[in-house]
Amino acid sequence: MALTEKKYPTGAVQAIIVVTAILSAVLELIDSTIVNVALRQISGSIGASTTEIAWVITAYAISNVIIIPLSGMLSSIFGRKRYFTFSIALFTLASLMCGLSNSLWVLVAWRFIQGLGGGALLSTAQTILVDAFPPQKRGIGMALFGMGVATGPALGPVLGGIITDHISWHWIFFVNIPLGTFAVIASWLFVTNQEGVKHTGPWIGGGSFFW
Repeated sequence: MALTEKKYPTGAVQAIIVVTAILSAVLELIDSTIVNVALRQISGSIGASTTEIAWVITAYAISNVIIIPLSGMLSSIFGRKRYFTFSIALFTLASLMCGLSNSLWVLVAWRFIQGLGGGALLSTAQTILVDAFPPQKRGIGMALFGMGVATGPALGPVLGGIITDHISWHWIFFVNIPLGTFAVIASWLFVTNQEGVKHTGPWIGGGSFFW
């Protein structure tokens, strides 16, 4: 019995998948550094000390460290499409709540949740990008991904400084909302699960809780 040749996305669908994967990874990386330049304004706005405000950065880093090693397993359990889409949605919601926060520990809590959503984006986006190209063209995908990964951390402080100086620190989080919303919709419509991966679910009774 002949094996069915894998079909790869082409044209507009491929372009949307590439943009979605790179955008999601860049959002995660930008948010790891964008807050750094706004700490003084945030601390003055919510009445936090210099020592306390550092938790806004630390909470995001801690949740990233927790979730990144688990991303592959969670993607296999829930399905890459569901997990990636949920992670972007969680990241976007947490960004909104960070911008609306008016106390230190509320902001820290939502930054932790934002990191849980964002931590999944980097590694999962890379696998999505690899699957969007046939083997002979994957170098193109990796080059595009590498450019995004390289520019994200550097772009964060610059973008954060511009937004903080000309608008307010709240918008360093609000800027994620339209981009994250686009990524959620595009992910749900165009990202696919990995072929050959059996999704185990969490099983309840005789069937899966999720489908």
